[in-house]
Amino acid sequence: MQKKIRHTLPKLSKETLYNARKRMKQSRVPTMLGFHVEKLARGRAVLSMRVKDLHKQIHDVVHGGVIAALADTAAAFAAYTVIPAGAEIATVELKINYLSAVPGGKIKAIGKVLRAGRNFVITECDVIDAKGNLAAKALLTFGAVSGTSLERP
Repeated sequence: MQKKIRHTLPKLSKETLYNARKRMKQSRVPTMLGFHVEKLARGRAVLSMRVKDLHKQIHDVVHGGVIAALADTAAAFAAYTVIPAGAEIATVELKINYLSAVPGGKIKAIGKVLRAGRNFVITECDVIDAKGNLAAKALLTFGAVSGTSLERP
């Protein structure tokens, strides 16, 4: 029997959460796939999506690419909470292990910063199925460059 994963996070400001949701709407793929920013905390982010037929592959479970995109997006939002104002990130590496098939329901991705350096942010992300079980685990590296931040300088 798999252990159910539960995460509680201290929140950032309402303005930061608003800015994150606004930024999500500007990103075409996450918007098309129906990703939603649920919670943010310093170094952490929780995103969710409700599984639809368009997310599924031929075996009627969520396509691995959709799960990877959700994990990448959640980890990126977690990274954005720790980078300096005026910085931007881009994924430079993503490694994911799929632990169980995801047939449907509301799934969540919990991104967590492991280390934030001057040029790179290392993160991990747990993807949780509708029953609360760990369905995938990802490790991601983001390169940081000048750009924008979720919080105002």
